[in-house]
Amino acid sequence: MAQKDAQRTRIATASGFIAALDQSGGSTPKALAQYGVEPADYSGDDEMYAAVHAMRSRIILADDFTSDKVLGAILFERTMDSDINGKPTAQVLWEDRGVVPFLKIDKGLADEANGVQMLKPMPDLDALLAKASEKGIFGTKERSLILEANAKGIASVVAQQFEIARQVAAAGLVPIVEPEVHIESATKAEAEDMLAVEIMSNLNALPENIDVILKLTIPSKAGLYDAAADHPRVLRVVALSGGYSTDVACDLLSHNHKMIASFSRALAEGLNVKMSDAEFNAALGANIKKIYDASVA
Repeated sequence: MAQKDAQRTRIATASGFIAALDQSGGSTPKALAQYGVEPADYSGDDEMYAAVHAMRSRIILADDFTSDKVLGAILFERTMDSDINGKPTAQVLWEDRGVVPFLKIDKGLADEANGVQMLKPMPDLDALLAKASEKGIFGTKERSLILEANAKGIASVVAQQFEIARQVAAAGLVPIVEPEVHIESATKAEAEDMLAVEIMSNLNALPENIDVILKLTIPSKAGLYDAAADHPRVLRVVALSGGYSTDVACDLLSHNHKMIASFSRALAEGLNVKMSDAEFNAALGANIKKIYDASVA
């Protein structure tokens, strides 16, 4: 309990950002290609996941990936189940790096309907949450996608997100609610206005014993989610990079003073498997500094 309290306080109050290291089956080849590992370099899923775990381990053990600037890290289930130098990844994060571990729990997106993609069913969620708790995971992340300003679709996405959040909280973990708005949506600003209303409605319906973290696309209207950030049921509002470059994402984030970063692609931008450790640490350190500075702006 003392560890959970310390982690909660850190996430709610400390300066920094949450690193997203949770690429799963569908996004892993793209993440590896960005890192300079092409499909020809591995054979089958086992080798692919071994390659991405090596990349994530290198990031986690890098000189600047510490509690000085990184508050938390979101892991894929295989990463949670893996070790770094013989020690479980979640323990390495918290005990060695001072970084709070989270777990991606969703199984991907359903087909588009009403301008959104809901979460696919998660029939084994209770078992996964129990395992995560045993492994020292603090919270979870589950991502849906909003493609257009469709009121019915957005209401459905948010309702499903908060339903899962209640299940996560019942298991003793803190949910990251992530209804992403696609950055290339022709109706992005309108969709975000609708989303902000739905989020506040669902937050107001939460009991006092449930707290959430919101992970949202950086809004077209700066400060749109300030009211949500001030809500008593919200520990933090974090921003996803959504495909923006590191520089663009950091610039946009710097105008939203009550959001901090939770970047994936932007965090790993410019990293390459062929870099020396010194080159890798310098490149990652530069990204971490940019993202940290934008998060505390």
